[in-house]
Amino acid sequence: MPVFDSQHDAPALTQRLKQAQGLVVVCYCAAWCDTCTRYRPDLDALAVKWPQHTFVWVDIEESPDLLDDEDVENFPTVTIQNAEGNLFFGTLLPHISHLDRLIERAVSDPARPTQDGPGPLLNLLASAAQ
Repeated sequence: MPVFDSQHDAPALTQRLKQAQGLVVVCYCAAWCDTCTRYRPDLDALAVKWPQHTFVWVDIEESPDLLDDEDVENFPTVTIQNAEGNLFFGTLLPHISHLDRLIERAVSDPARPTQDGPGPLLNLLASAAQ
């Protein structure tokens, strides 16, 4: 499954989120960020490894509404959501193995949702479209 670009793939992403059963993994980055540019191919590979989950790339300057009221202080900043809420929201070192382990943990032993982070991505997409 490809990584959805929130700006260019909004209709397909919305459809996927309405049907998806797995996790939603959102990577907040910026086009000008060299770290993000190097991280993107690894995120693409992780999306292939975990096709049951939805991976989303959000350029925070192009789609700031998808952050809700949160701030990004460093890149990459990631949100992992399930149907009940956010399981993780924070900055990671730009090593894809860290995100891979977070996904493994979320699948094998789902934590209770945290209050940290933006709201459900599907809701934020709907608000941004209005």
